[in-house]
Amino acid sequence: MKDLNTLLIFAKVVEASSFSEGARRLKMPISSVSRRIAELENQLGVRLLDRSTHHLRLTDFGTEVFELARQATEVSEAVDNVISNRLPEVSGAVRLCAPPNLSDSLIVPVVEAFQQSYPNVEVKAFITERIVDQIAEDVDIAFKVGTFTDATLAARTLLTYRHQVVASPKYLARCPPPQSPRDLPAHRLFAFSFWKPDYSWSFVHVNGRDTETVSFQPTMAMNDYTGLIVALLEGCGIGELPPIVQPDLVRSGQLVEVLPDWHLPVFDLTIANLRDRYLPRQVRIFRDFASKMVPGLFGTLPS
Repeated sequence: MKDLNTLLIFAKVVEASSFSEGARRLKMPISSVSRRIAELENQLGVRLLDRSTHHLRLTDFGTEVFELARQATEVSEAVDNVISNRLPEVSGAVRLCAPPNLSDSLIVPVVEAFQQSYPNVEVKAFITERIVDQIAEDVDIAFKVGTFTDATLAARTLLTYRHQVVASPKYLARCPPPQSPRDLPAHRLFAFSFWKPDYSWSFVHVNGRDTETVSFQPTMAMNDYTGLIVALLEGCGIGELPPIVQPDLVRSGQLVEVLPDWHLPVFDLTIANLRDRYLPRQVRIFRDFASKMVPGLFGTLPS
């Protein structure tokens, strides 16, 4: 009988498409990974991988063995999961990623509440605006504004909301508030993003029929809502803001929605984990915990 651990190593290397990346995910020296796969090929008497400087390619034998090795990996993870489910305490680590600007309003509250119930689970959060490869970067749970199109991921929608165009009462007392979207370019406008050739906001009236698209050159563009909020609170202009970023600012009246009858597009906040895998107990519990808690964090959202 072939060594199950070597089959698992082989499966990880193929999934990673390289020995070095496979070794990183396995937390093993690359020399050990290469040696174990060479030993497997010697035992089987066939070549499983064609190697070049930058690529690995499965041979016909390798393709068949990989499918069996992948199934063995799933069985191994399932057994680990069964054992974990029998343990009285939930422990281990959860690695998650999320976009910027959600740390204080979403990630920290969810993690704090989760760890009050499961204090032995370590949560590691990676905050980034780029798209993360959950397999390559060993991420268990991903939060994303928008939808996941990767077929390897199982996703669910947590929130649906629209962005709002807001300003401080200080600014609106000093400058005549816009009466329609076409009035906006006469104001100091702040945009989320930077280095774009043009900026625009597309509006739909609450009557569902009228639409307006406003193109403008922002007074300030920044890929950080925290910085834009500071400028808005100082009364420096008008800007776009998601209602899940520091929601208390609008609730308390520190920021006021401008043109409330004209609505910006709707967005989804989604959560995803790898599909067709046996999730470790702590990851599955965190996913379900977050899915239940997040919709109640923000109350009624504009939609």
